Amino acid sequence: MRVIAKSTLRKFWESGHYADAVTPMKEWYHFLSKAKWATPQDLKADLGSASILKGGRAVFNVAGNKYRVVAAIDYEKQIAWIRFVGTHPQYDQIDAETV
Repeated sequence: MRVIAKSTLRKFWESGHYADAVTPMKEWYHFLSKAKWATPQDLKADLGSASILKGGRAVFNVAGNKYRVVAAIDYEKQIAWIRFVGTHPQYDQIDAETV
């Protein structure tokens, strides 16, 4: 899976507020980069803590659910676009299906 864009994650952990996010975000990025999912069901089978949303979106819990990443996934092209990175409370303030 090609993940677009790692710079979005980097901006988050380099913001000065989330230094503890560096390692879990890098691990999540590397995990996703190696993934090959043909369907949302494949993703869910491989990563049970992920939530599958409408429109090819998925929500990933990172660092024991302290952080959330929303990605729009094109399974055919094997591309995941990062749409949101934030804390759990920040995630609660957005609409993950439209962000």
